[in-house]
Amino acid sequence: MTCLFAVFLVFVISSPCLYARITHGKKYIFNVLDYGASGNGKIDDTNAFMAAWKKACGATGDTPTLLIPSGKTFKLQPVRFEGPCKSESVHVKLKGTIIAPRRDDDWKWSNNDRKTWIRFYNIKGLVINGGGVIEGQGDSWWSCKSNRKCDRPIALSIIHCPHLKLVGLTSKNSQRNHFSINHCNGSFISDLRIYAPGNSPNTDGVHISESAHIVIQNSHIQTGDDCVAIITGSSFINVTGVTCGPGHGISIGSLGRNGAYDTVEEVQVTNCTFIKTTNGVRIKTWKGGSGYARKITFQDIILQHVQNPVIITQQYVDYHSKNNHGSSSAVALSDITYKNVGGTSESEEAIQLNCDKNVPCTNVVLERINIISSNGGKIQAACQNAEGTFSSCMPNVPCLV
Repeated sequence: MTCLFAVFLVFVISSPCLYARITHGKKYIFNVLDYGASGNGKIDDTNAFMAAWKKACGATGDTPTLLIPSGKTFKLQPVRFEGPCKSESVHVKLKGTIIAPRRDDDWKWSNNDRKTWIRFYNIKGLVINGGGVIEGQGDSWWSCKSNRKCDRPIALSIIHCPHLKLVGLTSKNSQRNHFSINHCNGSFISDLRIYAPGNSPNTDGVHISESAHIVIQNSHIQTGDDCVAIITGSSFINVTGVTCGPGHGISIGSLGRNGAYDTVEEVQVTNCTFIKTTNGVRIKTWKGGSGYARKITFQDIILQHVQNPVIITQQYVDYHSKNNHGSSSAVALSDITYKNVGGTSESEEAIQLNCDKNVPCTNVVLERINIISSNGGKIQAACQNAEGTFSSCMPNVPCLV
């Protein structure tokens, strides 16, 4: 019996078919260093990245992975990682650091696309993780605030990538938005660390558009603009466990610019903390727009020295914009709930509900609100053209019942 068992064990170990079944499958790893990347932070490594990506995207094995190793800094020109790829899922393991050229360097734009530094496009099951760093060197761009003059690019743009997973990265000093997510249904975004000075213009942390069923969680975002911005075509968005500050808060919008028809619905913002931000939880729509923002809940919100803790601006006017002066149309706002929101306000008007007289905000509900002055001063709410209810609310909201 002992001899027979030994023969059987040898057969199991040596049999190619059985061995394949008990392994976890071969991982195809494409290290950018193997394709000519220097990793010294000075030499352009774009071609090496593209060569490694071509192999990873074309691989049919289990979990093809583009590896950007730790301990190295890779300088990249504007680059596009495009699909479709052959595998069901492709990983980008960013363990090192990627840096952009400075503005006064020679940016080598492809196809006259000056909107993005790094772009992922049309890739199903894309996973980007690894704990690495994306450094945009945006300080060389921020003095040029007009995008029309200097074409400040988005640092990382992800478009048409359903079932995206974006986890555990650090992004610093983006030229404009840090992360823009567009047409990426069913995505999971977690454990990001995003940093830019409070005076850096338009450096949004995570910018969501035309996407549904998105989770953003457990992230720390310090920027010069919105920590999270949720704009048109977005629905079933869950933002939880985000610490924001400095920055402009978490925003629905802006919506309806230049008369656009925009929609956002089914948004949950929960267990978020705002520290010395310009706004806390905000909804912003342009005068003259149309569409709707509805079924939005802000719950379990902590405010620390926030300038405008709760704010709706339904009549935003920019005199450099078109088609919004004297218009009677507005983006309709309805079914908006604030629940268990508390902390300190830097301004006297801790709650501002500024709604349109022709298209008033409807079913606005405030429950268990406790906002006090950060300096011991007076606190109040200002509202117009808003319909709804409040209970256990400090300050009182006079236009609600």
